[in-house]
Amino acid sequence: MLDTIKIDSKGVKMVAHRGVSGVEKENTCPAFVLGGNKSYYGIETDVHVTADGKYIICHDDNIERVTGVSGVVIEESNFDDIVAVPILDTDGITKRTDLKFPTLADYISICKKYGKVAVLELKNRIEKEHIKGIIEQIRAIGWLDKTTFISFNRENMVDLRALEPIVSAQFLSCELNEEIIDFAVKTNVDLDIGFWNLTAEMVALAHEKGKIVNCWTVDKSEDAEKVIALGVDMITSNILE
Repeated sequence: MLDTIKIDSKGVKMVAHRGVSGVEKENTCPAFVLGGNKSYYGIETDVHVTADGKYIICHDDNIERVTGVSGVVIEESNFDDIVAVPILDTDGITKRTDLKFPTLADYISICKKYGKVAVLELKNRIEKEHIKGIIEQIRAIGWLDKTTFISFNRENMVDLRALEPIVSAQFLSCELNEEIIDFAVKTNVDLDIGFWNLTAEMVALAHEKGKIVNCWTVDKSEDAEKVIALGVDMITSNILE
């Protein structure tokens, strides 16, 4: 039976990347529900703004990889047109009626039901008015204090902080260096770093500056052991639990 790979995390918090995407189709309600039924601290996903100003869950800028349908760019398409396209199962062939593009509210509601921290990536540059709209949707569901916002886009982090000075947030980066730590300090956000570029020295410096260090995307047990030894606080994984 396909299942997660259990590890001794030694107290490091585990986050299900795009839901438990090593088992269920990434960024779908089944992947989120599976994460809810496992021991994860949090469930990560990605949110885009559609052309008609709605909030939809998907990683890529277009839907081709997960549906097989080309020419549909999320930010240039209306919400109803996107959700009408079925998502293919992990084999890239099978269609299931439960595999559809979730809304932001679907994802947050599942995290709330199962008591999991929502680790929400703001994809690309999202205008401040829509960051506010995303915040307000989550607040209305009653899960803002259990949501961590992450983004590679620095402007997103700055705007998020202007809107919500204390909500949990992590700056995404492929690497960790002094400049990135300084940005995190200045913006009052934590860090979410590509695991392969982490060093004990930089993790220690981040901790010295009061920053939490998450790392992505760790899918091998031996890699998890290495980053745990470096002192990370969180591990984001498709399959490790």
